Amino acid sequence: MSIERFGPPAADGPAFSKAVRAGDFVFLSGQVPTGPDGKVVAGGIEGQTRQSFENIKAILATFDLGLSDVVKATVWLKDTKDFPTFNSIYRECFGEALPARSTVRSELMVDCLIEIEVIAYAPKG
Repeated sequence: MSIERFGPPAADGPAFSKAVRAGDFVFLSGQVPTGPDGKVVAGGIEGQTRQSFENIKAILATFDLGLSDVVKATVWLKDTKDFPTFNSIYRECFGEALPARSTVRSELMVDCLIEIEVIAYAPKG
């Protein structure tokens, strides 16, 4: 089995790969709602959830994958009151291809409202 790493962050940022392919699975690191400038986007839980998904889709695309290839998602919310709004956007993004999911409330390492981590299934060959 080969292991392929993608996208180390900026040298002054936290130490992690944006994604790692191990065999038939692609593991994405947790994505927070940062825009292209590296700053957390405005817009409350709705804007931040949408940006987190945009970041996920961009990384998946580097492996020629999309949200329909995601088999597991783990979500951290800063405030449980944000769950209904987040859940609505989550359903919109995944449609009928809902992956398995865990969602918890947690203090986050970055000053944002959400972090989303996914695992995609991508058989080689």
